[in-house]
Amino acid sequence: MKIAIVILNWNGILLLEKFLPSIVKYSQEASIYVADNASTDDSISYIKTFFPAINIIRNESNLGFAGGYNEALKNVDAEFYALVNSDIEVTENWLKPILVTFVNEPRTVIIQPKILDYKNKDYFEYAGAAGGFIDQYGYPYCRGRIFETLEKDEGQYNDNLTIFWASGACFFIRSEIFKQLNGFDGEFFAHQEEIDLCWRAINEGYNIKYNSKSIVYHVGGATLQQGNPTKTFLNFRNSLLMLTKNLPKNKLLKIILARMILDGVAAFQFLIKGKPSHFLAILKAHGSFYGFFKKYYKKRTKVQISKYYNVESIVYSYYIRKITVFNELFRNR
Repeated sequence: MKIAIVILNWNGILLLEKFLPSIVKYSQEASIYVADNASTDDSISYIKTFFPAINIIRNESNLGFAGGYNEALKNVDAEFYALVNSDIEVTENWLKPILVTFVNEPRTVIIQPKILDYKNKDYFEYAGAAGGFIDQYGYPYCRGRIFETLEKDEGQYNDNLTIFWASGACFFIRSEIFKQLNGFDGEFFAHQEEIDLCWRAINEGYNIKYNSKSIVYHVGGATLQQGNPTKTFLNFRNSLLMLTKNLPKNKLLKIILARMILDGVAAFQFLIKGKPSHFLAILKAHGSFYGFFKKYYKKRTKVQISKYYNVESIVYSYYIRKITVFNELFRNR
């Protein structure tokens, strides 16, 4: 088995200085690559000086998360890819449980570890937590994190479970499947491209897994902070594009229309809260979506699964039923 750890970097020298040592220390069985998205800081010279054994791949421009990895992985020869954010701290033996799962479960093609908060290590981290799901309107949420509410890790998700999507913060995938699915959708640039890729894998009959025996700590928001309007734009636009590509045909129009209404509500909430830049970001996201709709409709695959993890609206559960913990979502329904 050959596994390659690939860290995407863009002007992230401070993150590399802080987190690269843990990856080198605890990843002896892997080849390590840094894929650089045309950084203008001293990232490359730092790696060459302090970690000369690390392979450096230079992209010609900043292609974002999706395009950056798509381009870089053309130069990586391995059976498994571990795509790791530059703000991830790994732990001893973090790779072994992942490799065991891949070996024992041939239909499992993507795996996510337990992702805890680097700043508050007893709690799950926003981007992925204990594995991702989507609701009936395509809103993503996680075990351990629903919207802004993070759960404390008390062992409640110490399992090896089938999930709907794995976080791009620390994303393991079989290289043959990455190639078969043509990688991430490069036009997403960043945000939700990993959910789209997982959904396409599921449409092909493959499994996505969470493995709690592998533990990493994530800072989160190191590139785009939660309050950045660009993040709002990308999340709202890419979510609609993802639904257009992957929803079953008999659900597509109804759910897209419902999402557009819900997005409108979210936009006016931003306006009421004095955040006009986010209001405008959602309007811009919808405008961009209209421009891409025909193209993305043509991207639909031959098969879209008719059943997915969409038991009810997570918006309704969280804001109306006041449920903030994943394990309570399905009680007393």
